[in-house]
Amino acid sequence: MITIIGSGRVGATTAFALLFFEVDNEVVLIDVIKNLPQGEAVDLNHAAAILGKSVRYRGSNDYKDMEGSDLVIVTAGLARKPGMTREELAGKNAEIVASIAEQIKRYAPNSIVIITTNPLDAMVYVLYKKLGFPRNRVIGFSGVLDSNRMAYYASLLVGIAPESIIPVVLGQHGENMYPVPEASFIYGKPLTEFITKEQYDDIVKKTVQAGAEITSLRGFSSNWGPAAGLAMMVDSIKRDRKRVFEASVYLDGEYGVRDVFAEVPVVLGKNGVEKIIELKLNDEQRKKFLDSVEAIKRNLAQVPPQFLS
Repeated sequence: MITIIGSGRVGATTAFALLFFEVDNEVVLIDVIKNLPQGEAVDLNHAAAILGKSVRYRGSNDYKDMEGSDLVIVTAGLARKPGMTREELAGKNAEIVASIAEQIKRYAPNSIVIITTNPLDAMVYVLYKKLGFPRNRVIGFSGVLDSNRMAYYASLLVGIAPESIIPVVLGQHGENMYPVPEASFIYGKPLTEFITKEQYDDIVKKTVQAGAEITSLRGFSSNWGPAAGLAMMVDSIKRDRKRVFEASVYLDGEYGVRDVFAEVPVVLGKNGVEKIIELKLNDEQRKKFLDSVEAIKRNLAQVPPQFLS
């Protein structure tokens, strides 16, 4: 059973995306807003009937209904509002994530947990600390989205399909992320051999600003891209595909970093994060990666200390 906590745009869209993968025949949507998850479940069941998919949805306002879930997706949290500081957002969402962690620990203690709540790398750290699960079972969603955004923008310039590019974006999910076109490949050749310096800069800029552009254009943040990425990650875990994705995971010496979550390439299978892939970074790349990690640590410093232990 899969549980999605949070029935807003990302949660509901993810539930719909999972319909096409049919990795589990039961998906539970949980939200604190009365009737919202129930209504989404009814609509999704109608969609399943139309598409001939063998997935059944249940909506609930009671965390107890996640009992027995082997995979939990956390999309709940507040979006940053006008006038709200990053410190306020970090504090409010840390409180939400910490309370959700207690419920997951109680009702789905053997689950693999993926979270999308922002600021992502700080919130997955809070989740990890409060759950007490092994690090392979606590995953921050971000890298799948960031890296494939870069592949999309590069594909427009190079003139090939995005899936033919192996993209690399490291570090923070946010404005201090580190896109690495020179470590990204097209059938064994570095992406930088296909683009000019100006195109390189353009790809990096568009990748970093993608989320802000979407929010500026339509007034709220992305949901279709995150839902697609989450569904791919869930498919790899539930079907033990052992596919390589980028995700925000707990580093304990990898890349010379400890006690922090950051975007890096990983192998996802039935045990969650089955392997962290360490790329060989030159001195300049390592500095940029570590600068991005420092930005994550600054985010963590904005979280009240009671949520970090």
